[in-house]
Amino acid sequence: MIIVIMKNGLESLLWDMCIDPSMKPKIRRLSETYLEQLFGLDDQLMTPDLMIKACTFYTGHLVKSHFSGWKDIAIPRIREEDIIAKNMEIAIKHDNLKLQKYVFYPWHSYVKNLKEQIKDVLFRIQQIFHNKKLIIILYKWRDKAIYQSKKREEELLLKHEVQLKKWRNRIKSRGAIEEIVSVEHIWSGDYFVGKITEFDLTQLPERAILQIFSNLNLKDMIIFGQVCHAWMAMIQNSTLWNHIDFSSVKHTLMDKYVVHTLQRWRLNVLRLNFRGCPLRLKTLRFVSLCKNLQELNVSDCSTLTDESMKHISECCPGILYLNLSYTAITNRTMRLLPRHFHNLQNLSLAYCRKFTDKGLRYLNLGHGCHKLIYLDLSGCTQISVQGFRNIANSCTGLMHLIINDVPTLTDNCLKALVEHCLRITSVVFIGSPHISDLAFKVLSKCNLRKIRFEETGNKRITDSCFKHIDKHYPNISHIYMANCKGITDSSLKSLSPLKQLSVLNLANCIRIGDTGLKQFLDGPSSTKLRELNLSNCIQVGDASILRLAERCPNLNYLSLRNCEQLTDSGVEYIINIYSLISLDLSGTNITNKGLSILSRHKKLKELSLSECYEFTNYGIQVFCRVSQILEQLDVSYCTQLSDEFITTLSIYCLNLTFLSIAGCTKITDSAVEVLSAKCHYLHILDISGCPLLTDEICEFLQMGCQQLRILKMEDCRLISREAAMKMSSIVQQEYNPTGTSVWSSYDDKG
Repeated sequence: MIIVIMKNGLESLLWDMCIDPSMKPKIRRLSETYLEQLFGLDDQLMTPDLMIKACTFYTGHLVKSHFSGWKDIAIPRIREEDIIAKNMEIAIKHDNLKLQKYVFYPWHSYVKNLKEQIKDVLFRIQQIFHNKKLIIILYKWRDKAIYQSKKREEELLLKHEVQLKKWRNRIKSRGAIEEIVSVEHIWSGDYFVGKITEFDLTQLPERAILQIFSNLNLKDMIIFGQVCHAWMAMIQNSTLWNHIDFSSVKHTLMDKYVVHTLQRWRLNVLRLNFRGCPLRLKTLRFVSLCKNLQELNVSDCSTLTDESMKHISECCPGILYLNLSYTAITNRTMRLLPRHFHNLQNLSLAYCRKFTDKGLRYLNLGHGCHKLIYLDLSGCTQISVQGFRNIANSCTGLMHLIINDVPTLTDNCLKALVEHCLRITSVVFIGSPHISDLAFKVLSKCNLRKIRFEETGNKRITDSCFKHIDKHYPNISHIYMANCKGITDSSLKSLSPLKQLSVLNLANCIRIGDTGLKQFLDGPSSTKLRELNLSNCIQVGDASILRLAERCPNLNYLSLRNCEQLTDSGVEYIINIYSLISLDLSGTNITNKGLSILSRHKKLKELSLSECYEFTNYGIQVFCRVSQILEQLDVSYCTQLSDEFITTLSIYCLNLTFLSIAGCTKITDSAVEVLSAKCHYLHILDISGCPLLTDEICEFLQMGCQQLRILKMEDCRLISREAAMKMSSIVQQEYNPTGTSVWSSYDDKG
């Protein structure tokens, strides 16, 4: 039945459908007439629609009443007490859960915080334990390092005393300076121990022997060839005669030896150097025998003429490098260059003042000098604008140009040159007071990578020359703009966008300060900067050095000469530039504290402390004790230094090659004696203005410093002229015992 109701809907229900047919009442259906009589309805009031509505209402009322009764019987009724009990149970559970949450959250936060505190405590305990462990290790390491350092110092001092004692005994036992032990004997250390072990040089591989002999000059090689037949055979190797430097023996050179050498090795010679050799005209003609010659240097040869160059040019067409500086060549030689030297790449005409603009025009004759890439016209003041125009027409491939000491050089000269020489990458203008910002604007047509300009008192160079430099010279790597008083911080700001800059020299640019230097160092080029010269930039201080240490990890050379605002704090920043190997702090206010801080760097090979009056022997001794790789040291005019400093320097800095103690008035013969006994690699020594030195030092230097090449001893009044003359046969020297130099810091009495 229910299925029938669900299919047909409630409207199909009848009131007696759910009653068993046997139980249905037997009621007769009332007729319409009976209803009309019963209700008293007439035809107008009793319409079919009303009948239908009445029946429908009645039927629906019966359905509702009977179906509701059936539903109450068929579906059991839920008691209200059960519902209340169930709701109460749910409420109790919810209340318990809420109570648990109220208690759990604080507990959870407490536990979480407790865990974090425990974790922090454990971390701090571990950190304290680790720090304590490190401290213990560090203390032990420090104690061991101090012990080893003291032990090493004691050994060095003991060894120094033994060596010095034997050195002095040797001086006493050798009464004559001529009996000099070879420098190898002293270097090896066996001199202070015992007999030297014999060694045969011929047992070395041929490649090693050639490498050794290739570093000898012509005089030494000839002397070595006279030792024995084996050595004579070794120096006959043809590769040793590819490069012959006659300039090293120009004072003792004889023409017949030059002729013999050129005839003997004419097929092997590739490079010849006659710089400053006073040869006869006939001797120079023998250069033409060297058919394979590639490089020829005849600079400062007063006997060189156009006729000599004619013979050389006709027979040596393969020359690539030609140096004619300081010679008397004329336009005749200039006419020969393009006709015979078709592959000429490097040409130096520095200080050749006898050729004219017409000679430069000859460079375009024949095949021309279109392969020329390097040209030096320094000191050629006779060249006009037309001459530079002739160079531009002849040497279109020019890349490197040097024009020094030409006061007649103007912007128009460079403008004429750049018209056709657009491949120029480097220019050098030193001593050109008429160059202005316009010249740098003209050079923007070229792909410049190197600019060097220096002129005292030139006010034509201003910040305008660096304006838009990143667009005009994007690949520039070297900038030398010394003595340009018109350059300010604005120029450094213009340089900051450069990406390839590695060398910057702004010496004597006194208007540059910390602000401009900071702006420059914030640019991309700071990480590639290798050399920085800020000499006499008096406005540069510690703030710039701090930024320098942060931004320049590859800096190798730094000059802060006469930067008076630099203090010991700035020196502390310098030691963070780990790549630094050369440092100039001359004229600064560095003290013993600053030198003690600087000693922590340990990688410096060159240090200049000239005219620094604030430090004493103690500061420089502390620095020398840890600077064993130091090669060059300048402490000139530091009058507070004495022999103690030289003793420490001799013990620890055995690789020293350059030393200047000029103006150190407290230095005596004992200091030079110790220096000679220990520093055998010394090449250059300046002892000018040391009034306490005597002739005895010449004997010391001859015996100990046999590699010494240059010795300066001006204003050394106790050194006689005879002793100086003996030294002149061994080293190149500057000697003037009587005249007091303007830089001397002492009077006639010392």
